[in-house]
Amino acid sequence: MFVKSIMLPKHYCVTLQENENLKVALSKLEEHSIDGLPVLEGEKYVGVVTRFGIYESFFASSKPKEEFLESTNVKEILKNQDKYLEGNEIFEKTLVDLKDFPLLAVVGENKRFLGIVTRFDVLEQFQSAFGMNKPGVRIAFTSVETEGRIARLAEIAHHFHEHIISLVTFDETDKLVRRIVMKIQKKDNIDKFISKLEESGFRILNIDEI
Repeated sequence: MFVKSIMLPKHYCVTLQENENLKVALSKLEEHSIDGLPVLEGEKYVGVVTRFGIYESFFASSKPKEEFLESTNVKEILKNQDKYLEGNEIFEKTLVDLKDFPLLAVVGENKRFLGIVTRFDVLEQFQSAFGMNKPGVRIAFTSVETEGRIARLAEIAHHFHEHIISLVTFDETDKLVRRIVMKIQKKDNIDKFISKLEESGFRILNIDEI
């Protein structure tokens, strides 16, 4: 999945122009209950202003609150001027970039603003990848890192007519072992399915019905 598939298009975005003051910015942030806004110069992306950035700048100033908010333009406290997306990146890449920031802008040619990707959007996609929105049985196990292990897992699931909701793998510190988290629909033959996994060399770590 690419960034452009989870992007919020510009016509749905709340934005600021760079010459607007921080009082306007804070008002929009509070009105829409969000933590950051893309800032534009016309249609060109120039950075992001955040609620935290406004507070941080105010506490560093010597001005009264109202005077500071009204006399300071958003362009004076911009963040992420050179950090943005172009839409063709895979969405997993955005998780690290959004770890400490509420949003990333998506831009086109000449930094023309196209939309945003928010931390919430990315986390929703990861929730979907883990099947968190569907009830089932979550099985965590490890497997030796050899060719054909995922295919073997699929064979066992097919044999027991298990419906796999999600399947995610992780590298362990030991590069010869891989951790696997699988979520399946709850069925009466779950115990037999687990036994077959163990017989086939998969080491069960835990089983949860969620």
